[in-house]
Amino acid sequence: MFHFTYLQAIVVGLLQGVTELFPVSSLGHAVLLPAWLGGSWKSFAQDPQYLLIAVAFHFASAIALFLVFGRRWLHILASAWSGLRKRSTAGSGLPLLIRLIVGTIPVAILGISLNKLFERNFGKPILAAIFLSINGLILFGVEHLTDRRHAHARAKDSDGAIVERISIGQAFAVGLGQSTALFAGISRFGVSMSFGMLRGLSRSVAADFAFLLAFPAILGASIVKLPKLMVAGAIADGSRGPLFAGTITAFIATFISVTFLVKYFKTNSLRPFALYCLLVGAISIVRFGIFG
Repeated sequence: MFHFTYLQAIVVGLLQGVTELFPVSSLGHAVLLPAWLGGSWKSFAQDPQYLLIAVAFHFASAIALFLVFGRRWLHILASAWSGLRKRSTAGSGLPLLIRLIVGTIPVAILGISLNKLFERNFGKPILAAIFLSINGLILFGVEHLTDRRHAHARAKDSDGAIVERISIGQAFAVGLGQSTALFAGISRFGVSMSFGMLRGLSRSVAADFAFLLAFPAILGASIVKLPKLMVAGAIADGSRGPLFAGTITAFIATFISVTFLVKYFKTNSLRPFALYCLLVGAISIVRFGIFG
């Protein structure tokens, strides 16, 4: 029976909320922070049920993300429905909705079929450190390749730009890329945004694309895993209060971080996040690889 404290739940919930939509991998931090703290934190993170707790906090993040982008999603769905009724995709949200669905399919298929593989590698800090470093290299590489392009990018309707720049086949490809985020250390948001930028989207529009793709992926993973957490005996009765506290913390932190990022990417780059991932990843590789 899994037991954890209010402090552990709130810290992990805060970590989840802050890092879920930042391009720095929430799962990577969920593995590395307890490993760095050691002691009861390390044993807490090594319990098989810890992944379920992390997923529960992901569900809170999905709700917060939907609230921030709720009007956008309702507009897309209403426009798509209108396009279906008129049997026309021109000027509707249907092309965008199709791309979002197609981009989610690989995550769902690989997440279910390779579930055991991802679970076995989840709690290993050295792997999280390596993947976090790779994530930093990806962000730096994308910024280098697209720097001049975005210096002259003009503001454009976000939905139209996504449909124009990203084909259905490419949406499937970015879905495959998102699947790498099932390895702790790779950021789902970072991969999606990077792909959008490589396709010529401005940082702001690429961030919109990544936010939209993140919601069904996070929600789907939560729905699959949460029933296991609700099974009698999965967690100790005394830990239900901490679970609730951590979930509320993750919700509030996600709402604030997403609101900040929507504004941040209108004028700023991925480089600070890339540098952070490389530094934390490299130091953690030394700690858990050489001195582990």
